[in-house]
Amino acid sequence: MASGEFPLDYKSKLTSTHYGVILICFLMNMCDGMNVMVISYTANSITSSWNINPSGFGIVFSVGLLGMALGAMLLAPKADVIGRKPMILLCALWMGLGSFVTAYALSLEQLIFLRFFTGIGIGSMLACTSTLASEYAPQRTKNFWVSFVMSGYPVGAVLSGLVATQLIAHQGWPSMYIFSGIVTLLTIPLGFFFLKESIDFLLKKQPTQALQKINSILLSMKLKSISTLPSIDQNQAKTNVTMLFNADLKSATILTWTAFLMCFAALYFLTSWIPKLAFITGLSNSLSIYAGILFNLGAFVGILTQGYLSAKFGLRKVICFFLLATALLMMLFGFFTGTALTLIFFGLIGFGIQGGFIGLYSVAARIYSTEVRSTGIGWAIGFGRLGAIIGPFVGGLLISSGWSVDLNFIAFALPLVVAGVVTLFIKSSELS
Repeated sequence: MASGEFPLDYKSKLTSTHYGVILICFLMNMCDGMNVMVISYTANSITSSWNINPSGFGIVFSVGLLGMALGAMLLAPKADVIGRKPMILLCALWMGLGSFVTAYALSLEQLIFLRFFTGIGIGSMLACTSTLASEYAPQRTKNFWVSFVMSGYPVGAVLSGLVATQLIAHQGWPSMYIFSGIVTLLTIPLGFFFLKESIDFLLKKQPTQALQKINSILLSMKLKSISTLPSIDQNQAKTNVTMLFNADLKSATILTWTAFLMCFAALYFLTSWIPKLAFITGLSNSLSIYAGILFNLGAFVGILTQGYLSAKFGLRKVICFFLLATALLMMLFGFFTGTALTLIFFGLIGFGIQGGFIGLYSVAARIYSTEVRSTGIGWAIGFGRLGAIIGPFVGGLLISSGWSVDLNFIAFALPLVVAGVVTLFIKSSELS
C-alpha cells in the first residue's frame, strides 16, 4: 500500500484494541496515584514513629517531587525515541521496585533517597500514558479519553487510601509500601502482553520492524495491512527540547508551563498535607485519611466531568472555570466547619482542582505534534513540578509556624487564579 493509502480512519471507530490501550494506561495511572499518595497516607505514622516535625518531613515530599520533575523532563522524552510502550513498562518497574524497598527504610536519609528514586519513575509515567492515550483517541473525543486515562491517578489514590486505613492500623506503615510495590510490579505482565505501541510514533519515527508492528496493530483492529511506510524527513528525526521553543510553539509552551507550575504548587500542597491539615482541624487520624480519599474521589468525578464539558464548551474555558471556582472555594474554607462539612469541602476541592489541572494534559497533547509530544508533555510536567516541590515545603513551614488552615488555603488559592487566567491565552489550531 502506498503511503497515501494508509487507513487514517484507524482512530474513528473505537475497537477492543483502543479500549485495551486506554484501560492499561488507566491502570498504570492508578499505580502512579497510589505511589504518589502513599507518602501522604503514611506521613503521620512515620513522623510519630521517628519523632520528625512537619517542616522536616516536608523535605521528604519535596525530594520525591524533585525526582518526579527529573523523571518527567529527562526520562519521559525518551518515549519519543524508544517508544511509548517500553517507557511505560520501564516506569512501572522503576516505581514498583522503589516503593517496595521503601518499606525497609530505617532512617530519614534513606527515606529521602528512596522517595527521590521512586519519584523518577512516577514522574515519567503520566507523560507517557497521556501521550499514548491521545494518539489512540478519536479527535472529537480526545479530551474525554485523555481525561479518563488521567483519572486513574485519583482512583489509585482512593483505593490505596482505603487500604491504608486498614494496613497502617494493623500492620504498620511499611506494609503500605510493600502493597503498592507489589501491585505496581504486577501490572508489568499486563502491559507487556496487552499494551500496543502508538501507530503515530511508528509512522513518524519508523524504528526497527515498524511496518510489521503497524500491521499487527491494524490486524487487531480488523483493518487492512499496508505494504510500505510513508517517507519521513530524516532531518527532523531527532527530538530535543529546543523544538518546543520554535516560532510556532514558543508562546504556547511558556504559557502551558506557567499554568502547570501554578497548578502543581497548589495541588501538591493539598495532596501532601490534606491528612495533616484535616487532623489539625480536629478530625481523627482515620478520618484524616478519609479526607484524602474524598479529595481524590471528588477528583475522579471532576476529571470526567471536565472531559465531557470541554468537548461541548471548549477546553480552555472549562479549565479556567474549574480553577477559578476552586480558588474561590479555598478562600471560603473558614465557613466549612464541623466534621461533615470539612470532608465535603475536601471532596469539592478535589473535584475542581484536579478537573481543571488534568485538562492541561489535553492542552499539551494537542499543541505538540507526534514527534515531540512526549517531550512536550514531559517538560511541561517537569517544569510544573518545580511548583510541586516548593508547595509542600512551604506548606510545611507555614503549618509549623502556626499559620491557620484558613490562611494556608487562601495562600495556595492564588496560584490557581493565575493558572486559570493564563490558560485562556494558550493559542493553537488544535485548541478550542
